[in-house]
Amino acid sequence: MARDFLEEIVAERTARNPNFPRLVAEAEARLRKKWTRRLAVMRQKRGLSQTVVAARMSTSASVISKLEAGGDVRVSTLQRYCSAIGAPFPLK
Repeated sequence: MARDFLEEIVAERTARNPNFPRLVAEAEARLRKKWTRRLAVMRQKRGLSQTVVAARMSTSASVISKLEAGGDVRVSTLQRYCSAIGAPFPLK
């Protein structure tokens, strides 16, 4: 099976810098937190609690809390969250 372009880049950079995968993971985490903070602010501006959003999504408030804290969630969960707060997905 052929590696895709991104895998090739990661492999090349990792060969030069063994810390590269960790640096990429840290950058992804920072970006995820930025976007999830933005979602939380949008929810709050709409006057919605985490509990209300959770009910709209048929999930628990702890899932919403995890999402807004930048936890690792599925894209489908982000889509449902955006729908529950009336935000476009993907965010602009």
